[in-house]
Amino acid sequence: MESRRLKSVESVRAAVDFIERHLDCRLSLEQTAEAVYYSPYHLHRTFTAVTGMTLHAYAVRRRLTEGARLLADSSRPVLEIALSCGYESQQAFTAAFKEMYKLPPARYRARGVFYPLQLPISLEDQDGFEELSFAEFSNGSVSIRLSEEADIPAWMELVCQCVDGYPCLNEREYLQWLRKRIREKQALILKKGDTVLGVLGFSKDTGNIDFLGILPQYRKRGIAELLLDELADRYLPGREISMTTYREHDRADTGWRAGLKRLGFEEREEMVEFGYPTQRFVLPLRGHQRVCVKEAERL
Repeated sequence: MESRRLKSVESVRAAVDFIERHLDCRLSLEQTAEAVYYSPYHLHRTFTAVTGMTLHAYAVRRRLTEGARLLADSSRPVLEIALSCGYESQQAFTAAFKEMYKLPPARYRARGVFYPLQLPISLEDQDGFEELSFAEFSNGSVSIRLSEEADIPAWMELVCQCVDGYPCLNEREYLQWLRKRIREKQALILKKGDTVLGVLGFSKDTGNIDFLGILPQYRKRGIAELLLDELADRYLPGREISMTTYREHDRADTGWRAGLKRLGFEEREEMVEFGYPTQRFVLPLRGHQRVCVKEAERL
């Protein structure tokens, strides 16, 4: 079993490396599978299971991210950038770019700020496909605690793996926000040994989760539930918890809306944040939380 899991990680890592070397090409699943010596069926199934998105979606997002980088950091013509990112025409690149970034290339360039749609995925070699056990928490090999300044490099490494859920993420502004949350004791980190599996930054004033990030390999392994339990029970008891994410039918969404719904969040009003269309979700009070609130109101 262990050997099979490691082999799955190796196949995805090989595919990611191949895509990174060919961002100027429009690769098919069959081409990538042949290059890494796996069947298309096996590679598609494994890549989706490990990363949470299809190989095609990942490749498109990486090519558009490199296009965005060139738009922000160079004066190269849009047509030249389009061709260098594997698009056959400026029109095709513009349509794909606008669908994901919500701005045509010219307007994005005018802003002069680069933000990634997808950064290269980095995968852990260790077995990360099991639910965390009570024993691991008891012996200290897994812990949830308030984050500290020393955690910032590891936290930011994880952020690089989660930018697909946070459009318009500006690294400089994010670092300022993170340091503030750490000072105010509103940043949680979950580690297994030396590996950061998940992080959560929140506001005690609003009850809003500003950032929830889980390593791609662990996103369906109970990490988010553990962080939410800690937040609800220790830091925001009796409070309604909210978070924003993509609106319905946004092609840039790699599964974040569905993930929030699996966690019990409910849809609320649509919003615009940093010029990007989003929607607010709310996690209703649990049964025991409602009882505690009613008891406190009677006192």
